Amino acid sequence: MRGKKIFIFIVFTVINLGFVTAQPDYSNLNFWAASPYKWDTSDSIPSFLKNKKVEKKADVFFIHPTSYFGETDTSSWNAWLSSTEVNMETDYRSILFQASVFNGSCRVFAPRYRQANMEAFYKMGTPEATAAFDLAYNDVKTAFQYYLKNENKGRPIIIASHSQGTLHAIRLLQELFDGKPLQKQLVCAYIPGYQIKKEDFKDISASEKPEQTGCFAGWRSYVKGEMPKKVEPEKGNSICVNPLTWSTSTEWASPAIHKGIMLDFESIIPNTLTAGIESVTKVLWVDIPLQVLENLDYKKDLHIYDISLFWMNIRENIKLRVDNWYRQNPVKK
Repeated sequence: MRGKKIFIFIVFTVINLGFVTAQPDYSNLNFWAASPYKWDTSDSIPSFLKNKKVEKKADVFFIHPTSYFGETDTSSWNAWLSSTEVNMETDYRSILFQASVFNGSCRVFAPRYRQANMEAFYKMGTPEATAAFDLAYNDVKTAFQYYLKNENKGRPIIIASHSQGTLHAIRLLQELFDGKPLQKQLVCAYIPGYQIKKEDFKDISASEKPEQTGCFAGWRSYVKGEMPKKVEPEKGNSICVNPLTWSTSTEWASPAIHKGIMLDFESIIPNTLTAGIESVTKVLWVDIPLQVLENLDYKKDLHIYDISLFWMNIRENIKLRVDNWYRQNPVKK
């Protein structure tokens, strides 16, 4: 009887640690949420942009945020890649509303990966959570290495992400880009939704101007005046780039330069908000009219809207940086 209990415990532990499927084979398109070799939701273009010229002169490797919300007491620590529910959540939220912002200038590559359960964030530092994040990152890195070997061919690269995706993106940039030859191909890393520590990068600098290349831009959005308690332990050890000015300056941006918030996929509302970096916590404070805030359920933590709030500013900035990268790196004929 004791042996049976031990066997059951081992089986449960193996499943709960996240070894729920074999490592994905990224030569199989099923393991990509977005790829230029199939139609997916990242290909969606809002009707108001249908007549805009599209030039896919760069590639974006997009790491999606958490779309797996199981309870760790009863669910695995890592997502099953065969889960229709998780994949639909990924495809019709982050891939549609976030990854699509890049499709005017980039081929979009977004791997499915055995993401860590949302609960792992509340148990950071435990062996189980660490193992879950490591497993997820290993998939992301494997997917990127597959892309690099088979698809890149020297093209400029954008690394993009949100939330859990940014946790993995920071690690990927540290290991493969920061101070390494691949940094020369980096247009920009758009990595909002997670803390970027001052010591995270040695050679990749924060964006200070809209056309800058080889840099990163990250922010965490809160309603103006909100001092998030979960950020207090950081003691200001964070870097924030304002996605309106594309700099770390704490000067508030004018609403006139806000190109548009995306509340639904088919409409954009320009000149809606202004934003500035809070000097102590280094989060992005966003000043939004009440009638717009109503559509955001009066949330003070605007985490899930980090990209939607600045959708058009991001889209236009991508083109600007890609064009500038080519000016700095003329193609040899």
